[in-house]
Amino acid sequence: MYERIRNLREDSDITQQQMADMLYINRRTYSSYEIGSRGMPLQILEQIADIFNTSTDYLLGRTTIRQPYPP
Repeated sequence: MYERIRNLREDSDITQQQMADMLYINRRTYSSYEIGSRGMPLQILEQIADIFNTSTDYLLGRTTIRQPYPP
């Protein structure tokens, strides 16, 4: 479900454990978000967008523009 999140993580050479640590969650919880077996809270999605300097729309596949929206 969140293929872009996995791709961004892998392209950045970040492990699932490292992502989970950055988000202050368990690695298994993060893994379940990434594969889509568990719904991802909006707060986590926003934090991931901040980590990768992108928009939540890009992470959700609603746009192909990776840059975040201007403030």
